[in-house]
Amino acid sequence: MKLELHMIQNFAPSCLNRDDTNAPKDCDFGGFRRARISSQCIKRTIRTSPIFKDALEHNLGVRTKLLVKMLSDKLKDVGIDAGEVEMTVPMFVSSYCGIDKENKTKVLLYLGNDELERMAATLRGNWPKMARAAEEAAAEAEDNKGKKGKAIMSDKAKQFAELAKEAAGKAVGATRAVDIALFGRMVAESPTDNIDAACQVAHAISTHRVNMEMDFYTAVDDISNETGAGMMGTVEFNSACFYRYSVLDFDQLLNNLGGDRELARLAVEAFLRALVRAIPTGKQTSTAAHNPPSLVMAVVRQSGAPQSLANAFEQPVLPRMGENGGLVVKSIERLDRYWDRLTSMYGQDGVKVRPVCVLDEVKLSNLGDQAVRSIEELAARVMGALE
Repeated sequence: MKLELHMIQNFAPSCLNRDDTNAPKDCDFGGFRRARISSQCIKRTIRTSPIFKDALEHNLGVRTKLLVKMLSDKLKDVGIDAGEVEMTVPMFVSSYCGIDKENKTKVLLYLGNDELERMAATLRGNWPKMARAAEEAAAEAEDNKGKKGKAIMSDKAKQFAELAKEAAGKAVGATRAVDIALFGRMVAESPTDNIDAACQVAHAISTHRVNMEMDFYTAVDDISNETGAGMMGTVEFNSACFYRYSVLDFDQLLNNLGGDRELARLAVEAFLRALVRAIPTGKQTSTAAHNPPSLVMAVVRQSGAPQSLANAFEQPVLPRMGENGGLVVKSIERLDRYWDRLTSMYGQDGVKVRPVCVLDEVKLSNLGDQAVRSIEELAARVMGALE
């Protein structure tokens, strides 16, 4: 079973998601330049949303390079000798994924809090053996310094690496971290820890052609009596009406969470609410573009392939003067007509429910038969269909 979410969301002048030149991200679609918000930005916005975090409490992951510090702190907190910890833990993490000179992992790890706790617990349970093996490996490495032909890993180091691999294998893998179950994980150094994402998030694109704008600003020195600006600069921004799309595979999510249906349902509802409410934070202190979606449509499919409606906007929407001539209403009308054409050609077999909630006054000729008045009602219809 799959859940698709379609949204039309119009933002006031802003720079919500920037590229390496600090300009709003954009792309070419249908032969015209469009504003864009990357899928990575949208997923992080969901992950860090208070709505998402409050609903899931401890069933979340952490993305970090500070695994050595996190494990060391947990072990020291239970009274393990600090000297042993500072020698053993870096060797353990290095065996798992490699570390640099600052004891940071060479890759940005994505681990569930439950995995971190299991890793610390496994180390505690095997601490005498791990600490002794680490000490022997360190001593052998010291003896081999400067000797020719000792570039290959020593026997003691191999023994420690085997212990570390066994300990990590017991801790990392299956996780109850909902964000990892949703968005997936790849660990090149340990492919068995990879998790296929249950959710796909498209780049949000403007339904219309967009022009980038430039804001020239100055700052005045409050103390100096000199005339003129204390500094000057420019910031790029745009204003765009976006089409947003994502699809969530409930069966894959359930599998990723070890068959825990209650947690999977909680994850779906938290994801849905956060996706609708959360807004990227880029340059918000200077733009305050807190504009909620004008249309939210959910499609729950029992079977069949998911269908993005992005091609409804392959030809850019053009606003016109007069009532109901703005980009938002015209985009909603375009989406409504495209859905009719798409389902006329491919049918609606497998669609269980298709609730749609619209903020603006617009006639839905094809989607209006399942219109709801609130996001609460839309969420209830979705969760009921997942029973």
